[in-house]
Amino acid sequence: MRGRGRRVSADRASTEFSEFFERHHAGLSRLAFLLTGEPDAADDLAADAMVVLWQRWPEVSRTGSPLAYARGTVANLARERIRAAVRERRRIRLFWARGAEPSHGPDIACGVAVTAALKRLPFRKRACVVMRYAFDMPEREVAQVLGVSVGTVKSQTSRGVAELRRQLDATDAEQLVARSSR
Repeated sequence: MRGRGRRVSADRASTEFSEFFERHHAGLSRLAFLLTGEPDAADDLAADAMVVLWQRWPEVSRTGSPLAYARGTVANLARERIRAAVRERRRIRLFWARGAEPSHGPDIACGVAVTAALKRLPFRKRACVVMRYAFDMPEREVAQVLGVSVGTVKSQTSRGVAELRRQLDATDAEQLVARSSR
């Protein structure tokens, strides 16, 4: 009799996770893209996060906020990927003694310019701006996902937007903020 109860529980957990995956994988992939700026890595990071969630699903599903846990996992994986990429670029530069990579000209589309500007932000500022504006997440939820205080989210978001404004044309930055607050 005990074996049957575990089987039913495992089947229910599998069904719950499958439903969660179907509902949230695309959004997690979008989050990964906006955090890393790498379209090829976005699906991989979202899938890696889902593997972590699946391995811990019984505990994660009981938290009451599995989506926040998933977003935090994506953010952590993205941070690790960015750090690894930065280390690799440094190694390549040292090896080849190349100069800086060429920058994009002013004729690049707004979306590309914003993505490039986001890449230049430090990770925490980028994460706060992306989660607040691209995902319309409340400050409290961003704080929970990143494991920081609400005040930190507010200051990092404000500073991140200010840096984006400095990097982009004033009109492009205003359009970004206006579009995201609709």
